[in-house]
Amino acid sequence: MPKHLLVLLLLSLAPGLFCFAQNTDLQDNIRLKLELDQPDVPLSVRQNELFAKGDIHQFYTDRLFAPVWTEKGVLSEFAYELRFEIGQSKFDGLNPQDYHLELINIVFSQFESNKKQAIPNAMDDLADIDLLLSDAFFHLAAHLEVGKVNPRNLAGDWEITPKTSKVSFPELLNIAVEKQQIRQTLETLYPNITIYKKGREVIRAMDEIRKQDSLNWKAVKVSKTIKVGETNNGIPDLRKRLAFWKYLVPYPFEDENEYDSTMFLAVQKFQQRNGLDSDGALGKNTLYALNLSPADLIDKASVNMERLRWLPDTLRGAEMILVNIANYQLDYLNNRDTLFSTRVIVGKKYHESPIFSSAMSYIVFSPYWNLPTSIVRNEVMPAVRKNSNYLAQKNMEVVTFSGKYVDPSTVNWSGKSIPYMVRQKPGENNSLGLVKFMFPNEHSVYIHDTPARSLFTREDRALSHGCIRIQDPATFAALLLKNNTAWTPEKINAAMHQSSEQIVTLDRKIPVVLLYLTFWADTKGQGHFRQDIYDRDAEVLEALRK
Repeated sequence: MPKHLLVLLLLSLAPGLFCFAQNTDLQDNIRLKLELDQPDVPLSVRQNELFAKGDIHQFYTDRLFAPVWTEKGVLSEFAYELRFEIGQSKFDGLNPQDYHLELINIVFSQFESNKKQAIPNAMDDLADIDLLLSDAFFHLAAHLEVGKVNPRNLAGDWEITPKTSKVSFPELLNIAVEKQQIRQTLETLYPNITIYKKGREVIRAMDEIRKQDSLNWKAVKVSKTIKVGETNNGIPDLRKRLAFWKYLVPYPFEDENEYDSTMFLAVQKFQQRNGLDSDGALGKNTLYALNLSPADLIDKASVNMERLRWLPDTLRGAEMILVNIANYQLDYLNNRDTLFSTRVIVGKKYHESPIFSSAMSYIVFSPYWNLPTSIVRNEVMPAVRKNSNYLAQKNMEVVTFSGKYVDPSTVNWSGKSIPYMVRQKPGENNSLGLVKFMFPNEHSVYIHDTPARSLFTREDRALSHGCIRIQDPATFAALLLKNNTAWTPEKINAAMHQSSEQIVTLDRKIPVVLLYLTFWADTKGQGHFRQDIYDRDAEVLEALRK
């Protein structure tokens, strides 16, 4: 071949050869950075510690240290997509700064400046951004799959087993690289429930509202409920907030401090929308809701998005029972459709209903109530000493721990305790009502009826010692026994009015999940916010924002 043809051929291949050489140099740079890494020393990029050291080593070793996020020495569209999704993680209630966003922005700006000036990016910088972006992907993926906060580190009775990752994040990134899809790949890690994606939409919309917010959200406090016609210095701020949330349009008024009829109608709409009794009165619960700014609501939603990430895999099942303690509500779901909802009463402060999951396996009709030892010691024994007819009046009896009847007149009630059980016999006034629904757990918590029916009309229903009292137990029992045609409504009613208890084993075990959600989004994308009755949000928020 003539010399001049060989020269021309080499010149035509030069750009490709240069790119190949550059790519090989970058691979070598990444390889050396990882080979020089010490087992007991954190892997860092520009003094920023990387979180997923093991995944990074595996990922780059498997691909022979080939870069992911740059092409021909510049940032790829794939890299920009990841940066965008890191920013979008705020709608998951996460903190984008957890994923190196500040340093990523600095490097991106540096690369963009170099591009304008036709300055090649240094090999070290190209290797750094590759490792940094991969680590950000792995860390974000882990938080989306199992949550950022370990529920075991929280105060309170959270019997939540931390989820363990079932995903290989290096494999997941390989899938994202192959499909050139970051968003769709990360979405596969979301909780398998519709309300999660809907929750992201609510936070996104609330963030836009927050940008337009210029109100003073200093808490309005009152010593007593404000009713129509009364005046209060906080009324002007409340009126502005109702207008801000579009429950009210600006209107002329005579006294800015008067709670007038126009504002009353707006308050009723606000109460209906926020799960409050729509009596139009400005009481403590309504004021609590009206004191929450858009930023406060974003924080509340963020906390609950994290709680959704903690949920167990049982939520993937076709049939389940959900009790949202903060909403005082029980839902029975089948094939993801809510077939039954009813009000519940939950544990009061200092007797909080625990957060856990179990499986319902049987129903007890016309149950006995076996009084806890503490109630026998602190309440029953002093009452019997004062009134020998107390047990008969309360339809109670004394039995051995094997269930054998004991004559109460033979019991020494003057001591510190008795070697027997006290139980209340079945009947209309039994503290457990006419039926209880059992899902064995170490907390001795179950769902049961109650003779105190009037309590279900109350707005605050944190009133029990921990168990869940249900408003409509007969309908609930019929749903659980639906596979057995012999259990007609008439038979269920008869079973609930017997003089002795009857245990009925269910033909399947139904997952029961006790939740604590102070925010959720419905299938229409409407956000619902509730009061933090156990004061549990602040601790989770602090851990999320660290």
